[in-house]
Amino acid sequence: MTHKWHLFEASLQAHKPALLADLNPPATGKVLQRLQSELGVSLPDGFLDALRGHDGQKGISEPLLGAYQWLSSAGILDAWIFWKKQSESAGFDNGGAEPDPGVQGHWWNIGWIPFASNGSGDYLCLDLVPAAGGKSGQVISVWHDDGARCVVSESFTTWFALFF
Repeated sequence: MTHKWHLFEASLQAHKPALLADLNPPATGKVLQRLQSELGVSLPDGFLDALRGHDGQKGISEPLLGAYQWLSSAGILDAWIFWKKQSESAGFDNGGAEPDPGVQGHWWNIGWIPFASNGSGDYLCLDLVPAAGGKSGQVISVWHDDGARCVVSESFTTWFALFF
């Protein structure tokens, strides 16, 4: 992943220097350890490697990942805690989801780790608790106002490579 980051950074420097300047410094081992501890999961190695390259973006420039801003470790935890609290609140209906095959039929699941946001309450998540036929670590889309739960990629590494 380190080599890919260097290629990606070179491309950003040549074509979108403001976006390169919007990237945060690398996440430290301590930050990544805390993130996994707070989430209660082991994150995929490729995902951790990406955060070791840059811990998300500041959000001053355009989104790094298509229509999505890449969340920092703190942003990941904030989004996950928000969804977790919502799902635990009285009156939360965890039904009505329309999942792709291999995705749990929930509106929200604490095993979904948001890592990118479109700023409108919708996220791309690592799915660490897939349904039968799914793959742990697959990337799924989670919309705040639509039940579609779509598999975007079989893994973070495969998905992230689309941006290089």
